[in-house]
Amino acid sequence: MTTADAIIAMERGHYRLREQIGGSAYGHVWRASGPRGAGDVAVKLINQQQMDRAQPAQRDRWTGSAANEIAFLQSLAPWDGRHIVRLLDSGWHQGLPVLALELMSTDLGKHMTALRDAADQLTITRALEWLAQINQALAKVHQYGWRYLDLKPANVLVDRQRNTVKLADFGTNRLLGEARQHSYAGTANWQAPEQFFPIDGAYTSSARSDYFSLGAMFYFLITGGQALRFCSDCGHAYRAHHTAGADVLRRTHGGAIPATLHADEEARFASLLPLAARDPAVALLRALLHGDPAQRPRHALQISRMLDAVAQACGLTAVAA
Repeated sequence: MTTADAIIAMERGHYRLREQIGGSAYGHVWRASGPRGAGDVAVKLINQQQMDRAQPAQRDRWTGSAANEIAFLQSLAPWDGRHIVRLLDSGWHQGLPVLALELMSTDLGKHMTALRDAADQLTITRALEWLAQINQALAKVHQYGWRYLDLKPANVLVDRQRNTVKLADFGTNRLLGEARQHSYAGTANWQAPEQFFPIDGAYTSSARSDYFSLGAMFYFLITGGQALRFCSDCGHAYRAHHTAGADVLRRTHGGAIPATLHADEEARFASLLPLAARDPAVALLRALLHGDPAQRPRHALQISRMLDAVAQACGLTAVAA
C-alpha cells in the first residue's frame, strides 16, 4: 500500500509523496515533492489494491490506459501546455506506470462546489472563458488524432492564480482513425448518447462525442454546477445496472433514447444569461447537445465562433481567440 513519505523513482528524479489529493477505482493522485528545486508536483499512480483484486483483462486495461496517457502527453509540443496539463516525468513503480504532472489548485467539480458552499457563483465572463479553454484543449486532442471521451468536471483542473483551466486524464483517449465500434468508455454522467446506448452491444464515438460533453459542461458552468437530466438519468442507470442500464433506461422511455435537453432546462439556462445573449447561447447549447452526432458542430473553430457570438452579445471581447 502506498503511503505518505514513500519515494517514487522516475526517469528524471525521485519524488516524495506528501498527501493524497484525489483518486478513483483506477488510480490515486498525490501531492509530492519533486527533485531539488523542482517544487511540488502531482504524482498519479495506478491503484495497486484494486489491481490485486481485478481480473487480468481489467488489469490490462488499467495498465494500458496509463501507458496510453503517458504516450499521448509525451507526443505534445511544449506550447500545448497552455490548455493541457503538462507531463513532467514518468516511469514505473512496482511494475506499473506512474506519472508526474504539473500541480494545479483544484478540479472544476470541487471549485464549483466551493463556490456554491460560499453562496458565490461563477461569472458569465469566467464561464465563457473556461468553456473556450476547454474547447481549445479538445481541439488539441483531436489535432493529435484522438477522441477524448471523458470530459467531466473532475478532469478539468483549475489554476486559481491565473483563473485558467486545463484538461487532464487522457487514459480514455481513443484514436480518431479507428472508426470501428468499441467497448464502453467514459463516465455515464457526462457521455454523449452514442457512448452510453450501444448498437449491437458496441459503441461508436467520434470527436463530436466530445462536443456533446462540452455542451453538458456549458450547462453546468452557467447553472452553477447543475447537471442535465439526461446525464443524471444515465449516471443513475449505470450505477444501478452497469452497461445494462442503457436498456433499462430505454424501456422506461418506450424504447427510445431519452431527450438530451428538456424545455425547462433550456429556459432555466437562458434565464441566467443577459437578454441579448440568450439566443446565441441557446443556439450553441442546442447544437452541442443534439442527439444526432452529425448535427453537432463540425469542429472547434465553429464552436469558437459561436462562443464569440455569445460573448459579444454579453458585451465582452471575444473569449475563444
